Amino acid sequence: MDWFTAPGYWPARLVFQRALAGVYLFAFVGAALQFRALIGARGMLPVPRHVRRVPFRHAPSLFQLHYSDRLFACCAWTGAALAAALAAGAGDRIPLGAAMAMWAALWALYLSIVNVGQTWYAFGWESLLLETGFLAVFLGNARTGPPVLVLWLLWWVLFRVEFGAGLIKMRGDPCWRRLTCLYFHHETQPMPGPLSWFFHHLPKPVHRVECAANHVTQLVLPVLLFAPQPVASYTAVAMVATQLWLVLSGNFAWLNWLTITLALSAVDFTVLAGAPPAAASRPPPVWFAVPVCAVTVLVLVLSRRPVLNMVSRRQVMNRSFDPLHLVNSYGAFGSVGRVREEVVVEGTADRVPRPDGVWLEYGFKGKPGRPRRLPRQFAPYHLRLDWLMWFAALSPGYARDWFGPFTERLLAGDRDTLRLLGHNPFPEAPPVYVRASVYRYRFTTWRELRETGAWWHRTRVREYLPPTRLADAAASEPE
Repeated sequence: MDWFTAPGYWPARLVFQRALAGVYLFAFVGAALQFRALIGARGMLPVPRHVRRVPFRHAPSLFQLHYSDRLFACCAWTGAALAAALAAGAGDRIPLGAAMAMWAALWALYLSIVNVGQTWYAFGWESLLLETGFLAVFLGNARTGPPVLVLWLLWWVLFRVEFGAGLIKMRGDPCWRRLTCLYFHHETQPMPGPLSWFFHHLPKPVHRVECAANHVTQLVLPVLLFAPQPVASYTAVAMVATQLWLVLSGNFAWLNWLTITLALSAVDFTVLAGAPPAAASRPPPVWFAVPVCAVTVLVLVLSRRPVLNMVSRRQVMNRSFDPLHLVNSYGAFGSVGRVREEVVVEGTADRVPRPDGVWLEYGFKGKPGRPRRLPRQFAPYHLRLDWLMWFAALSPGYARDWFGPFTERLLAGDRDTLRLLGHNPFPEAPPVYVRASVYRYRFTTWRELRETGAWWHRTRVREYLPPTRLADAAASEPE
């Protein structure tokens, strides 16, 4: 079975597996640290209530069988420990079957979390991590050569990530075709980073070059992933460079890092690593080859709907077509906002709320708040509440299920919820009333920054949530 393995890709497999385990580590640690306030038994969208409405066959999860906060924490920290061990190389020091079991456990644990995560886990990179993690189960370890079929399936995932994103842009907002989207994107993206202000102020010709380079990377280069070496390696390196540009310019959780991880699987590292070890050239055991072939057929069959979606004029972004998230569609920024609006949440200790009373602002860790605060770098860590606050500003419909419970927990001084915030203006006792307003934000100019020290300029636009007491919070909805 010489055709089955690609010994020259053993260093690419090593780099890919270590990097993927690192992404898993961030995902599990983030879940462990944030779940109680978001989906815990007393969270804003509790898992027990969710699983009563959704049958197991639609969202397979360990937590469909039993849920407790202790069990969830145990699963999340177990996943983090397994990921850390694999990142350190444990998978190459144990038998092949045991290594496959470790990767399968990671995938099953994270699937269990995503399938009960509801709105908080409705991001494309969740499905991307699950799809990539499923294939990693069948990539083998140091005791066998990397299976050619699984490598091709990984490149197929990367192709869909990039090409799907390129198509949704060309079919969506006209500014992508006019090469003007990046006049706005660095300012209006979901969560700017510490360098986003500087990227926004690049000359407009540079922004046009950014757009053009994006189209080349997403619509031309993906086809070359399947070309012979060294073309495939050059293609993958170009994709890595593009993703690092995105890492510098914003905070997209682990999406960019996972895309980089996929691209590294296509790089020929033998120039640096030398000849493959003897084990990488051994024929695979039959018990390993058979499931690899079966998984390849399964992925090809399941690819039909994602491909049809990708070529359709009604293409949708980030859609899962099966409850196991095995083969999905991807895409990002089919439309780009021209203005940035943010929901600002405030509280007061006054017994009678007055517009001119003392209202103190809650600070978030990642999303824009006080104008003098420079955005922080958090990716690849995912601040789920901050991301959903961005969607809440786009439309109250995105926050209808959770914003009322969120304000209720602020009024109750819930410790788990307050841990998700960057600043609590009521450390001694919770406020009597909470309100929310929509503000329009824009990056300041160079002159404004020098004169005021502010990175943002903001103007109040409208009321989002009227002053609300604890008794009213559960029934309240943003307007």
